[in-house]
Amino acid sequence: MLTIKRLDINDAYTLIEGARAKANEIGVPMCIAITDEGGNLIAFERMDGGKVTSSIIAMDKSYTASGAKKATHDYGAVSQPGAPAYGINSAIGGRLMVVGGGLPVIVDGDVVGGIGISSGTPVQDQEVAQAGIDHFLGSL
Repeated sequence: MLTIKRLDINDAYTLIEGARAKANEIGVPMCIAITDEGGNLIAFERMDGGKVTSSIIAMDKSYTASGAKKATHDYGAVSQPGAPAYGINSAIGGRLMVVGGGLPVIVDGDVVGGIGISSGTPVQDQEVAQAGIDHFLGSL
């Protein structure tokens, strides 16, 4: 039998709160998605002004980060032509994201979920995702 650690709805709200604060600070309205350790959506927020097309991207970034247990930007270089994981972005129905903004949420060495951010540049998205995680970990 397995014992699974995963985010709950209150954890998801805390992650969103931290991400939203950073998005407001940098002046970029974002789409924010939180998934459990298996990539299942727990909570989502599209800030006023967040791009409609970024909704699905944020969800897929979070799905990738939690399900693959790896930051989405880590797939960027290895998914380019000639690289070892070329074409991986077309895996799992095209849901695997290879640009910054998706981070696994790690507690006591276990991936308990993921956060995905979209609407800014990949660097901004990643910065907002990290702010959400920092806020969450600070609340524990």
